[in-house]
Amino acid sequence: MAIRKPMVAGNWKMNGSKELVQQLSDAINNVKSAEIDVVVFPPCPLLPMLTATGVTTGSQTVSENKPGAFTGEVDAQLIKDLGCQYTLVGHSERRSIYGESNDTVAAKFARAQQVGLTPILCVGESEQQREQGQTELVVAAQIDAVIDKLGLAALKDSVIAYEPVWAIGTGKTASPEQAQHVHKFIRDKIAANSSDLAQGLTILYGGSVNEKNSELLFAQPDIDGGLIGGASLKADLFTAICESAKGTV
Repeated sequence: MAIRKPMVAGNWKMNGSKELVQQLSDAINNVKSAEIDVVVFPPCPLLPMLTATGVTTGSQTVSENKPGAFTGEVDAQLIKDLGCQYTLVGHSERRSIYGESNDTVAAKFARAQQVGLTPILCVGESEQQREQGQTELVVAAQIDAVIDKLGLAALKDSVIAYEPVWAIGTGKTASPEQAQHVHKFIRDKIAANSSDLAQGLTILYGGSVNEKNSELLFAQPDIDGGLIGGASLKADLFTAICESAKGTV
């Protein structure tokens, strides 16, 4: 069985400042180790400041297009040139607020890999979809959009983040057992075609992860770390979550 290195990824969303960059980068560099991967996703204007401090960074989204007349968009190659290693694609807020479809997300995934970025593919269901028993159908369709466009092998150089929409910024959190069930479903789905790829695939949980619940969540066999929202903006909370991920190694 493959040994997967835990990852803790902090999504700042539309938050941040020069002061926060210094505060958080100092804390992150103090907690970093060979045991876990720590990645931060700040607003784009702050990326050069964070990369300059030695923090591993990523973009919260990228355009699916190559450079051209797309006002307001940011090309994946530019993100790569800024020193980033990762990008989120398909975050639930991009899907719900900006109407990104599964096909659009797959195109962003493809563009990211084309320039050498590692995409973190965000998948997850709404509360209504969960109540209707559609969780697995929704998550499978979001993953299949990438597989259909690029082939299964494209997932090898990626990360998947399961983030139930009903647990993002609501204070609600999937229980460790609920989260593990979906993570296992994702891994089993991939394993049906490639056991090696499935065992090596990093799958994160995102959805109101905090310093109080992270240890139990990360202890689940198919949860390899977390995509952290609000708690990633507070140095003490984020470093506590990182420490809990170290405890799973």
